[in-house]
Amino acid sequence: MSEHDLVPLSGGTFLMGSEDFYPDERPVHQREVGPFAIDRHPVTNAQYAEFVSATGYVTVAERELDPADFPGADPAALVPGAMVFTPTEGPVDLGNWRHWWRWQPGAAWNRPFGPDSDLDGLLDHPVVHVAFEDATAYAAWRGLRLPTEAEHELAARGGHEGRMFAWGADPYPDGVPQANTWIGRFPYDNQGYGGTSPVGSFPANDFGLVDLIGNTWEWTTDIYRPGHHPAPSLDLSGRPSLLNPEPAGAPRRVLKGGSFLCSPEYCLRFRPAARSPQTEDTGMSHVGFRCAQDR
Repeated sequence: MSEHDLVPLSGGTFLMGSEDFYPDERPVHQREVGPFAIDRHPVTNAQYAEFVSATGYVTVAERELDPADFPGADPAALVPGAMVFTPTEGPVDLGNWRHWWRWQPGAAWNRPFGPDSDLDGLLDHPVVHVAFEDATAYAAWRGLRLPTEAEHELAARGGHEGRMFAWGADPYPDGVPQANTWIGRFPYDNQGYGGTSPVGSFPANDFGLVDLIGNTWEWTTDIYRPGHHPAPSLDLSGRPSLLNPEPAGAPRRVLKGGSFLCSPEYCLRFRPAARSPQTEDTGMSHVGFRCAQDR
């Protein structure tokens, strides 16, 4: 992997978060970020295939499940797989995500729709169905790491502090989508891709970075908490501390950037300030990642 895939950023202090949308984006506060570099685009299927070929790595979605981890479950149902987005035939209750998500045995990064699928025509799309462990393993193979939430947000803003969307105040300037998001009625009528798109299909931001908004959500190193915690109580690495303990329950990390499923009528999260929790052991068909590096 060439170092030229990494874009160096000077870091600095910026206003992080938003007061205008979801509660977990609050409060807006000053955040300082040191110099770093970040991948120009999310890791693609071709890049992840190179990693797997070189190392023999097996992703979480491909591993056998231990019945001891799922007390009361039918052992016959405990087979490797992943969560796959499936459009509905018409309008549904948007309060129940189970209408459009299904557990698909055999789905994995190289079989994104199930055991009968493959990566034909998808090599330049973001890799998906990668759990946090899978993403960090790839980053370590490259001698890199995953970005922090603050690094991702600073990069997504492209040097324009305070904008609602990365490109301005309008989600669709002149009616033209600026990122791979859901266009139409969710989750049954999509006039856009309706899935992942080749990286760089939409304009780069002013840092020369693509797909930081839309296409796939992206893993960060930060432990998810339902709101921002300005310094001094925040451990800027994202690790829990005595003043900022890790919440109880399954570990969850912050996802950033939104995905092809983000829609104004359901998920207005294709914005730099937006964030979402994701359990570390769960990969999905709209979650990918990119790498970063200290400088």
